[in-house]
Amino acid sequence: MMHEKVRVKLSELIGLAFQKMGVTVEVQSTYKTLVEPPNLELAHLAFGCFIVSKELKKSPALVASELYQSITDHFDLTEYGVQSVVAAGPYINFKLTPAFLFKNVVSDILDHSYFQRELIGPDLAQKTMIEYSQPNTHKELHVGHMRNLCLGDALIRLMRRAYGQEKIISSTFPGDVGTHVAKCLWYIKNHISEFEFQEQSGSDERGEWLGKMYSAGNLKLEDEASNPEQFERNKKQLTDILKQLENQSGEFFDLWKETRQWSIDLMNKVYLWADVTFDRWYWESEVDAASVETVKKYYTEGKLQKSEGAIGLDFSESNLGFCLLLKSDGTGLYATKDLELARRKFEEFKIQKSIYVVDQRQALHFKQVFKTLEHLGFEQAKDCFHLQYNFVELPDGAMSSRKGNIVPLMHLVSSMEEHVQHEYLNRYEKEWTKTEMEHVADAVAKGAIKYGMLKQDTNKKIVFDMNEWLKLDGESGPFIQYSYARINSLIKKFSYDHSQKINGELLMHAAEIQMMQHLMNFNSQILTSADGYKPASMCSYLYDTAKKFNVFYHECSIGHAENEDLKKARLSLAYATGLVLKEGLALLGIPVPERM
Repeated sequence: MMHEKVRVKLSELIGLAFQKMGVTVEVQSTYKTLVEPPNLELAHLAFGCFIVSKELKKSPALVASELYQSITDHFDLTEYGVQSVVAAGPYINFKLTPAFLFKNVVSDILDHSYFQRELIGPDLAQKTMIEYSQPNTHKELHVGHMRNLCLGDALIRLMRRAYGQEKIISSTFPGDVGTHVAKCLWYIKNHISEFEFQEQSGSDERGEWLGKMYSAGNLKLEDEASNPEQFERNKKQLTDILKQLENQSGEFFDLWKETRQWSIDLMNKVYLWADVTFDRWYWESEVDAASVETVKKYYTEGKLQKSEGAIGLDFSESNLGFCLLLKSDGTGLYATKDLELARRKFEEFKIQKSIYVVDQRQALHFKQVFKTLEHLGFEQAKDCFHLQYNFVELPDGAMSSRKGNIVPLMHLVSSMEEHVQHEYLNRYEKEWTKTEMEHVADAVAKGAIKYGMLKQDTNKKIVFDMNEWLKLDGESGPFIQYSYARINSLIKKFSYDHSQKINGELLMHAAEIQMMQHLMNFNSQILTSADGYKPASMCSYLYDTAKKFNVFYHECSIGHAENEDLKKARLSLAYATGLVLKEGLALLGIPVPERM
């Protein structure tokens, strides 16, 4: 869909010029072919004549020369916002007038119509579910979980803006059953006093406490594994715990229900802080027994095969091995549950596309699951996609809930907020209210964590470093937030009224032109980030926006502008830049403080 007015106008000019040459070129093809040249001082947009050279049986350079002649001979360039046009090899280079850029970019940003443009036709957008943030109950949410959470949430926001709110559905699939739960419950029953348990049940950090119990239980079981008798006793009790959870009765089931809610409360606390909501919560316990029955049904229908007593599918010919769905003892696996979960997603929401945000260790698992869905006749299988990502590490190495060497998320948030207050905000103690200081500290902590988790490509590891992520210079969330707050301060200082009429022709400086051109590309950047599942590219765009604003601000004085009209025009450009920063950060789930 052609959403960018500047490119649409140039596409019309090129199409009409080709008509004068006796050639018909679709406006949409021309629109897609317009690119930004490497050197913006030579041109603002360029059109490559490759798409018609074959039809005309002429070299692209010759076509460019003839197209240039057609444009200059038959058209008034000012009607199309063109300041100058030059044929350069196979390209036609266009320079645009400041007034044209201001009218079609800045003015639309100022009245917010730019942010409401439809970016893709609703008939072209697939109904898509994005499943992300699959934390385990009875474990502590730590900084490593934030990469998945931030990635999934940013994708939801970007794709809803790109394709429409109703087209994108968010879901989560927490693990609330399994061996990790059994280990936690085992430790609580065997090694924690009733007094301590009751004391923790009334604590605000009872969810975090459960994670510590899991780590302690795991280490205790490893320690006692060297004693054969003790190992067998522990193994039997863990099996009994899992059976009680499966049968939904017994003292461990009652303990599971109570403590499971503690974990859910912690999840909700994190999601509230991160401003994350889900359209649908699926639970592992919800599909556990049902998934086994589903596999048995497919086997009865002759759609699955048996091998050494186990049920599944052999994908050796596709180099995917045997996809095990039921073990010989009749128990299911993760693939069993994901198969049933996919079936429910397709039927419940009638989705056409399903995206799983899960770390890279599960690559083979999802290849097998998607291949199984295809084998079973689900047409959505071809549009199932595993968005894999690399891990988050601390400067001294990997984190592990099992070993207990993690950075608890909500503790980290508190530390970051304290750091922001102490390092940046204490100087405003007499000017700002306590509430505003807390609000700004919270926003900056969110900006640091979310931007830090999103700016790297998903295939790269992230090394979490709180001090680096909180810097107000360099590529960080706080730097971009600070740029917005600085613009907001300017607007207030000069009492800018964005409703007044502005003379955009006055913005002739190279830094002003480049700023307007960069803002022009914001909506295109949204589509690029959504189509490629790459919030990192939006991070880069916003970082570039902040840097370009700093260049503009230093090279084009607002306070000492030559006249009042130029001052107002520059303030308008600054205000528009602030709006783009705010909208862009919102698409990453990052708030902006009004001042910093």
